Amino acid sequence: MLRRHLLTATGAGLLARPAFAQPAAARTLRYVPQTDLTVLDPVFTTAYITRHHALMIYDQLFGLDSQLRPQPQMVEAYEADGDGLTWRFRLREGLLFHDGEPVRGRDCIASIRRWAQRDALGQVMLSRVVEMTAPDDRSFVIRLSRPFGPMLDALAKIGPPALFIMPERIAAADANTRIQETIGSGPFRFVANERLVGSRVVYERNPAYRPRESGTVSWAAGPKRVHLDRVEWHVMPDPGTSAAAIRNGEVDWWENPPNDLVPVLRRARDVTLKRSSPLGTFGTGVFNCLHAPFDKPAVRRAVLRAMSQQDFMTAAAGVDPSLWNAEVGVFTPGSPLANAAGIEAITGPRDIERSKRELREAGYRGETIVMLAPSDQPVLMALAEVGRDLFVRLGMEVDYRVSDWGTLVQRRASREPPANGGWNFFHTTWNGLDGINPGVMQFLRANGAQAWFGWPTVPRLDALRQAWFDAPDLAAQRSAAEEIQRVVFEEAPYLPSGQYFANTAFRRSITEPISEVFAFWEVRRS
Repeated sequence: MLRRHLLTATGAGLLARPAFAQPAAARTLRYVPQTDLTVLDPVFTTAYITRHHALMIYDQLFGLDSQLRPQPQMVEAYEADGDGLTWRFRLREGLLFHDGEPVRGRDCIASIRRWAQRDALGQVMLSRVVEMTAPDDRSFVIRLSRPFGPMLDALAKIGPPALFIMPERIAAADANTRIQETIGSGPFRFVANERLVGSRVVYERNPAYRPRESGTVSWAAGPKRVHLDRVEWHVMPDPGTSAAAIRNGEVDWWENPPNDLVPVLRRARDVTLKRSSPLGTFGTGVFNCLHAPFDKPAVRRAVLRAMSQQDFMTAAAGVDPSLWNAEVGVFTPGSPLANAAGIEAITGPRDIERSKRELREAGYRGETIVMLAPSDQPVLMALAEVGRDLFVRLGMEVDYRVSDWGTLVQRRASREPPANGGWNFFHTTWNGLDGINPGVMQFLRANGAQAWFGWPTVPRLDALRQAWFDAPDLAAQRSAAEEIQRVVFEEAPYLPSGQYFANTAFRRSITEPISEVFAFWEVRRS
């Protein structure tokens, strides 16, 4: 089981307390992010810390609510023609960028086009776009060559890279080059001259921002009312320092305390813990489908039938079963497409001897498994330890390669045979939002050389994924999702290792934040 042993007593003075230059003001909130903000461009990276930053300063055309339904945000009204080939959108009145310029339809078009070049869901949408036009400053029109069912889901996408609206002159930049200006129309403004790399990021309230007048506040949807003048992100050297800071009242909100420190924080009188998101985080074991033995679906399937999600999740999140889910199929539990089709493949009785026979019958000939593991990612390392043990119990030879995450990321890009610098298997994790539909699930692509790392070729799966894009309604999408899950359990292009949950911590002196998207609107001093 994963343990960090960062605090071994309850005294607040065990670790050095961070020193801040000025006392907390009534309308200033101090926040401890998961890591430093190193990339400002929300299109250029899939890092969630950059997505959090972008939610502060940019706005979205549609906002995703807690039921994962797109709700109008910058958009005032919209309509689609009966054939689904023409979509018309009208913007709310009074939308202004931080430089004082109005938000225009052509800004939206440029932002959509740049985002779509780098996002998997956007790429499919863009492949069906005939033209995007702006009839006037407050309108834009998207015309398609064929219907695109998840149009609103794409425009409301919040998992990185999320779609944010920026000025046309900025959005016109090459999608593969980082933008240099951070000008949005959102509820906060980025204070660039107060940024200290590795230490502090500062935002101030945007006085010109006009929130929606209607709707219910829910995740990224509804009115974004700001009650703070200033938000400061303070990067801490380690979790123990963060724990001491929030217990002492030196910070107001800590994004992601590790589960090891949850008992310590629960004992703090003025600190509240809240589950970060009902969608949690889920894991995947990634097979390299180019090389033996995992080029054979039957070999992959034998491993899948032998695994225990409970073993993986206990290692990653601890023995408390309320912190994990060990019956996870393809789609994030709690999302509209989650289903039980074929789930017995991972929930049925485990039989290692049976699985050993299945491996031999599938064509496993004793090939060595080159398995990658990151020493600097504790959860992934815990998953890797369980995965290695599973392979060994199945009688497979394992060459266990432990390195830092950066080295692993470089090696996983290699398509060379494992003996020549390639690999056979590694573990990774995804935010729950990255598993809500086929359009955002990188690891579900099964089109060979164009697929994500592992490069599976499963024509049936790729066809079903395309069918989901063509589905006209939720019922048809769910039908496609069930077939997708059945094929995944048959072909085993990856190993679903379960879902676990984390907490966020905040002082009782502030109202409960919208931790599902780590938003700072609606937060106020209680």
